[in-house]
Amino acid sequence: MKGIIMAGGSGTRLYPLTKAISKQILPIYDKPMIYYPLSVLMLAGIREILIISTPRDIDLFKDLLGTGRHLGIEIEYAIQDKPNGLAEAFIVGEEFIGNSSVALVLGDNIFYGTDFGHRVQEAASLEQGGIIFGCFVKDPSAYGVIEVDENEKPISIEEKPVFPKSKFAVPGLYFFDNHVVQRAKEVTPSPRGELEITSVIDQYLSRGELSVKLLGRGLAWLDTGTNESLLEASNFVEAIQKRQGLYIACIEEIAYRREYISRTQLIELARPLMKTDYGKYLMDIANEESSSVPFLFSS
Repeated sequence: MKGIIMAGGSGTRLYPLTKAISKQILPIYDKPMIYYPLSVLMLAGIREILIISTPRDIDLFKDLLGTGRHLGIEIEYAIQDKPNGLAEAFIVGEEFIGNSSVALVLGDNIFYGTDFGHRVQEAASLEQGGIIFGCFVKDPSAYGVIEVDENEKPISIEEKPVFPKSKFAVPGLYFFDNHVVQRAKEVTPSPRGELEITSVIDQYLSRGELSVKLLGRGLAWLDTGTNESLLEASNFVEAIQKRQGLYIACIEEIAYRREYISRTQLIELARPLMKTDYGKYLMDIANEESSSVPFLFSS
């Protein structure tokens, strides 16, 4: 499976912060926002990744992440000229996807949970159909909403409904087989003028090819599209890291734990950062006894 990070959009809800820079470059406590969705794909075992962004911002991501070789992965880049909707990611990324199945994660979503890494790794083994997740939220009308029956089988999906049929919002993480490219091409623009991801999901639903994985109370999902949620996410990450001493979305650690890079390579990544707590954390990981600290499979 290959992975796509959608890191485009204009970020108007975060103006003036995003007037001159992509919101996915903004910090969530001690890391750029894009580290968080990148960590999700890496935890899933996905090592071929496409980052889609705007003509203005694409070079920022290239400067930040390069080819990904230092992490034992391959990163490519593509441009979405205008914010035409999430489903366009599969059209822009058609050549990159090739004959593979694909995961799409939004660049402003953060996931955290002890079992989360196992769940996305399982989803990444998908060969046919599509997999989405459902998160219980207080106000689902702000999101895509999935309705399920008593057996957790999907019944319907709606985009930002006025009267939601359930409390389960669909977070920005999706897994599809290779048919998704053609199905994205068949989507017509919504009244908002966008190719909606819910239209793609609905095609899988209507064919009986959609699975829903409901995420319980042990998982935190944060959408960082507003100033308030940006602050809340930073405070959340700070609290977890200071309390546990374990970092969220530390992509170098994930690369090492997943054996994408060696201990020597991890040390080389840590050395230029030794004036920071982040660098010291990486060095501690490299120097720890193999059994001294468990690797919590979370974003």
